[in-house]
Amino acid sequence: MSPLKYIEFGIGNKWLIRTETELSDGTEVEEKGIAGPIRFQSVYLRIWIRKTVLILDLKQGFKVSRKQGNAFKVIFGIVSKIE
Repeated sequence: MSPLKYIEFGIGNKWLIRTETELSDGTEVEEKGIAGPIRFQSVYLRIWIRKTVLILDLKQGFKVSRKQGNAFKVIFGIVSKIE
């Protein structure tokens, strides 16, 4: 699987706008703002209410997942491929 970059806008994260880069070794790097270039893959809306996360993704459809921590987040994101 090629590494991906998630550019996120919304409330609940450390910054209002951030980029999270998921490297091929499984590690993640988070930075403030938008880190380019952007090679569009998909867009998503993620709503996190307590331990339940609702995800609506353009390519993967709708899913519901459970997380360990309690939080409230509303995030719009862009998935970008890293080449």
